[in-house]
Amino acid sequence: MQHHQSSDWLTITDYQLHLRLLTPIQTDSAYPLLMLHGAIENSRIFYNEKGRGLGCFLADRGFHVTCADFAGRGLSMPKASRGFNHSQQQLICQDIPALIHHLYQLYQQPVVVIAHSWAGVVLAASLARFPELIPKVKAIVTFGTKRVISVRGLKKLLHIDVVWNWLSPLLCRLYGYLPAKQWRFGADNEPAQYLLDTIGWIRGEAFIDPTDGFDYGAACSAISWPQSWHFAAIRDQLLGHPLDVQAFLAETGLNSGTYTLLGKEQGNRKDYDHISMLTDPSAVTDHFAKLEMWLKQL
Repeated sequence: MQHHQSSDWLTITDYQLHLRLLTPIQTDSAYPLLMLHGAIENSRIFYNEKGRGLGCFLADRGFHVTCADFAGRGLSMPKASRGFNHSQQQLICQDIPALIHHLYQLYQQPVVVIAHSWAGVVLAASLARFPELIPKVKAIVTFGTKRVISVRGLKKLLHIDVVWNWLSPLLCRLYGYLPAKQWRFGADNEPAQYLLDTIGWIRGEAFIDPTDGFDYGAACSAISWPQSWHFAAIRDQLLGHPLDVQAFLAETGLNSGTYTLLGKEQGNRKDYDHISMLTDPSAVTDHFAKLEMWLKQL
């Protein structure tokens, strides 16, 4: 590895967010990177101790990378439990602004935010709600980000209608949080309120905050977005279906950025899916290398 790994924690009121710092041995002058993970996962989607993942790849090439665990997930403290709940609105209104402010102060320059899946939705919501954050964000990169799951079929019925929309709220009532890891349908557990907050949006309800009615859709239309690049995967047929990714970009105005579909027909070595677009070794020479070049030209 051409980088060092260490951990830090950012205190937000009565909880702490874990930050995995991937520090390059040879520093490039490029902008610092903040990586945000999706639902029922944590920041390890971007790194591991053996030096794999997008975060490690970019740190090895001179970027200062910070992979954040959201509240209750990963090594953040405390963990999701009956005694610790956390809402989507808290993430949008407190955590994401605090992370951006923290890195902006630390590096004294704007940050590039890289988001997987649902993290792209809450990132867009946070920036739309607090447009004063925009000058602190140099660029946005998303992987498999959708807000509404519009596709039909057996997979959607089983994984979304049954597991996410019906079983998961039931488990939240029983456990006080979503035990996705124990029940083996996610890489990490989820605070109960966060899970409940996502359901309406996934079903197609308006892009409005379920807590206080803030209209994110309207706020997005007033935003002048930073440069952006948005990836979808040809085999991602549910959690980030290419059509749903494009619908999210159109809804927010982020379609002013670049959109790339990853698959063999598009010239890639693999037909990627929702997870493999960030974890498959082929990604290094397919889109990771292209992303590196794009980031260094910002």
